[in-house]
Amino acid sequence: VQLQACGGGLVQAGGYLKLSCAASGRAFSDYTLAWFRQAPGKEREFVAAIRRSGSSTYYADSVKGRFTISRDNANNTVYLQMNSLNPEDTAVYYCAADRRYIGNYRRVSEYFYWGQGTEVTVSS
Repeated sequence: VQLQACGGGLVQAGGYLKLSCAASGRAFSDYTLAWFRQAPGKEREFVAAIRRSGSSTYYADSVKGRFTISRDNANNTVYLQMNSLNPEDTAVYYCAADRRYIGNYRRVSEYFYWGQGTEVTVSS
């Protein structure tokens, strides 16, 4: 599967953005999907994940209550709605996917497929 992320940009603190990640290929509904981010000089970190059915979602503590991950299996797309953004959210955001069972959805190495990243900058 190939992933293409978009929707990043420059936004003021307190604002919002919605990221999208479109997937090519078949059996999109079989994949666990996730968003990670990487700020300059830092390691890539988990943001949110959603299981195949969409019934289970997981969030990093730093974004819980502000970000929402969702998926549209009919359109092979995963979304990340980001509200109440703050400068600490500035990073390149990556979507990730894997068809295998994922034991630790927070771990970068659990995901085989990655999008190219979309940059989010939050100004204070």
